[in-house]
Amino acid sequence: MVEVRIHGRGGQGVVTAADLLAMAAFTDGHHAQSFPSFGSERTGAPVVSYCRIADVPIRTREPVLEPDLVIVQDPTLLKVMNPFSGLRPEGFAVVNSRKTFEELGLADLVSRHPEGHIIAVPATEIAKEHVGRNVPNAVLLGAVSALTGLIRLSSVIEAIRHRFRGQVGEGNVAAATAAFDLVAGSAEAESTRSEEAVHA
Repeated sequence: MVEVRIHGRGGQGVVTAADLLAMAAFTDGHHAQSFPSFGSERTGAPVVSYCRIADVPIRTREPVLEPDLVIVQDPTLLKVMNPFSGLRPEGFAVVNSRKTFEELGLADLVSRHPEGHIIAVPATEIAKEHVGRNVPNAVLLGAVSALTGLIRLSSVIEAIRHRFRGQVGEGNVAAATAAFDLVAGSAEAESTRSEEAVHA
């Protein structure tokens, strides 16, 4: 079972992100569940949602305490909480930011996990470009697809189009695809650099 925890603020589509991830996983043939953490959902307030993906029926409904994947939709949360609490040693994390890990205060977290498992993606900028609003949820799911292979990009796109119709849906599809291409391109470049170093 893969357990995912998504952190953000009210108005950023945190709960929708978990729903889209579960829908994409279901499209890929897995069992999936998504649910929010109950509390204040006013705009700007911290919000947490969860998603589980498995190849067998999922019976637990407990909050995710030891996630395999953490998604941080709002980097300002890093100053007021530790969204990476319980992240497994081999786990992944995607943070919405264009800053370096040092600027974000995440250098220690990065050093404790396998290379390339913790990444930052300028999701807000990508969302504004393609959707016109700071709704980074679909963007980050595109990044997750490229980073982890947990879900196919085509399934993310299908989930987005099912949830959002018309121009809004297509804008989110374009945003998710742009993030996928960005992360996939970075991973390919990193692999090339590693190979070159070995043969140098």
